[in-house]
Amino acid sequence: MSKNLVIVESPAKAKTIEKFLGKDYIVKSSIGHIRDMPKKDMGIDIENNFEPTYEITADKKKVVADLRKSVKISEKVYLATDEDREGEAIAWHLLKALNLPDDTPRIVFHEITKGAITNAITQPRVVDQNIVDAQQARRIIDRLVGFEISPVLWRKVSGARSAGRVQSPVMRLVVEREREITDHTAKNTYKVKAELVNTAGEVIEVKIGKDFANKAEALAFSTALLSSDLSVASIEKKPSKRSPKSPFITSTLQQEASQKLGFSVKQTMTLAQNLYREGAITYMRTDSFTLSEEAISAAEKVIKQEFGEQYHQTRRYKTKDAGAQEAHEAIRPTDLTKPSIFGIEDQAAKLYSLIYKRTLASQMSDAQLERTQIKINITGRDEQFLANGEVLVFPGFLRVYDYLSSEDKLLPSLVQGDALTLTSFAARESFSKAKPRYTEASLVKKIEEMGIGRPSTFATMVSTVQERNYVTKETREGTEREFQLIEIIDNKVVESTSTETTGAEKNKLFPTSVAYLLTDFLVKYFDDIIDYQFTAKLESNFDTIATKNTPWQGVVKDFYTPFHKKIEGAENISREEVSGMRELGTDPKSGKPVSVRFGRYGAFAQIGHKDDEDKPLFASLRGSLNLETITFEEALELFNMPRTVGETNDFGTIKANYGRFGPYIQYGKKYVSLKETTPEEVTLEEALVLIKAKEKFDAERIIKTFDNEEIQILNGRFGPYIWNGKKKGKGQKNITIKKVFGEKLPSDLTLEECKKAISNKLKPKAKPKKKKAIKK
Repeated sequence: MSKNLVIVESPAKAKTIEKFLGKDYIVKSSIGHIRDMPKKDMGIDIENNFEPTYEITADKKKVVADLRKSVKISEKVYLATDEDREGEAIAWHLLKALNLPDDTPRIVFHEITKGAITNAITQPRVVDQNIVDAQQARRIIDRLVGFEISPVLWRKVSGARSAGRVQSPVMRLVVEREREITDHTAKNTYKVKAELVNTAGEVIEVKIGKDFANKAEALAFSTALLSSDLSVASIEKKPSKRSPKSPFITSTLQQEASQKLGFSVKQTMTLAQNLYREGAITYMRTDSFTLSEEAISAAEKVIKQEFGEQYHQTRRYKTKDAGAQEAHEAIRPTDLTKPSIFGIEDQAAKLYSLIYKRTLASQMSDAQLERTQIKINITGRDEQFLANGEVLVFPGFLRVYDYLSSEDKLLPSLVQGDALTLTSFAARESFSKAKPRYTEASLVKKIEEMGIGRPSTFATMVSTVQERNYVTKETREGTEREFQLIEIIDNKVVESTSTETTGAEKNKLFPTSVAYLLTDFLVKYFDDIIDYQFTAKLESNFDTIATKNTPWQGVVKDFYTPFHKKIEGAENISREEVSGMRELGTDPKSGKPVSVRFGRYGAFAQIGHKDDEDKPLFASLRGSLNLETITFEEALELFNMPRTVGETNDFGTIKANYGRFGPYIQYGKKYVSLKETTPEEVTLEEALVLIKAKEKFDAERIIKTFDNEEIQILNGRFGPYIWNGKKKGKGQKNITIKKVFGEKLPSDLTLEECKKAISNKLKPKAKPKKKKAIKK
């Protein structure tokens, strides 16, 4: 008996949906995209109005063959891919690859629940060609950029692998923020904190309304305090409130999961996708703040039951973004009676709990607070001490989300004119801070604000720049810095100097050396693909294609025509021009210039010129050093290598150094990689442990050697082989023994046999043919 076929994107989702639909339906998965433009060539006919060529990808041929068989025996086919543009495009590709009619039912749902699935089946539509065209325009433009700019980068910018239309502005944001931080000059001021007590002995923490511009002003104030009287000038109490935030959309979920749970953007989306597939939450790629009326009613019921009627307040949120898809919902639990889910991994449970609390809180009443400010007069001075406090009168939504204890904010009961006594005082030198480096979450927030991404692309944008090694996520230790401190101790002004750690960073985004070069190169020669407004306008054009039936070919042409002219003009750009070369000073030993630049194997420092009689000295930049910020002193320090670790009888001089493939130990002509420590810190004992392990490995690796010959018989990953003694890239040849000599023992091979095998005078042994089974 034929059944109805429903095609979804993921296998996990298929099982859940099949369970809901029952015996008359079979649900199969496309496992994501099934067609793409060919890998070997661009696959776009530029002369024929940018007509793309699609082919079934190699890894999906089996999947498509299986789906075609299922289509043939099915009564009806439903396309049930995800409800975003990517999902619409996959549905269209299925339509074409499976030879389905254009009126094939297309169903969408934003949650995987029985009600949502059965409702979708009863209200199908057809594939929306406008949405498909919008996605196709994006894909074609990205393909054009990738294919045409990549060869330019390979020739002109060392270390640059690609320059995507969307990843490049993201890289630029990180580079520009780092330059702002580097250019920031810290200004010092003096901040005052003090503690006062009233006649009842209750302590009040106070500060003054402004910082002092310099040490002299802070000292003058401190000295005056010794003979000043303090009294309450005024007490001002004001009611205030805090309102809950809207339910989660993609970007706010990524930001909150980063801040509260420490999740990366990619990790958050993977966990959310799994929760969606399990039917626990609604669709996780959305820019709509809307909640369905059913969800609003369900939240009301839970809130009134759990907390009481006074905690409930119906709220309907609207997005300000005209391009947002209001037909979609915000991210919410599918069942608001479940505050937690059991039987799932711990991190997924934490994310679900966050989504649940945020959704419930969005339908709760405001938190009511009372804010108090006390002003305190200082005789003989114009400044006043200020004490601020906050009392939580009614918690409202704070009962479930972001609850903060207010006990430490309570102020003692005072009246105007009360006398107060100073018990501690400090005027501390503080330094202005540059803008903070981006975290993954704050970078997502920024690209969303600028309109250069969409919910479905945020995670990819942030992870791609890291995968390309243009941006690194790092935790760095800070540096020590002195600061001045003025205190009142035993009724005397005491000055001291102390230290603090500054510049420590945790999981912040830093640009690599190549990111600086690539950004400057693109800004100068390909400003369109790195310009924020241009990128945002293009996103807006895609929205217009999707919603207003604008022909996609015109959008592609408007982008491609000026872009291709710049590609043609890039032939005359010299490689030297984009090496990022900086001259830092003169080497005190040789009198030759010290410079840094980017080369084939990364950023490096150089002493001397390539045209000098003596060859220049080179040293790779390492650690957190980059072309943009490295100092002359830091560059010179790189040349204090190789370092002699020690002398031994067995292995001679042992040295440590940095190389193309990372740090290493050298003894004689042999090398061992350093993984646990640096060349500057490795001890002789540590080096000897590594060397002995290397010697043991080599001894077990060598099966046979021949006198006065480089040829060796060695053990390898795929069995014994003959090595001709040459290095990789310089004529190295390896001959697998089993292929040429069959079952002959490697140790029995003669030098003559090895030489013949290397020179191809011995042909590989033919594999014995399998006997065909005789059919009866």
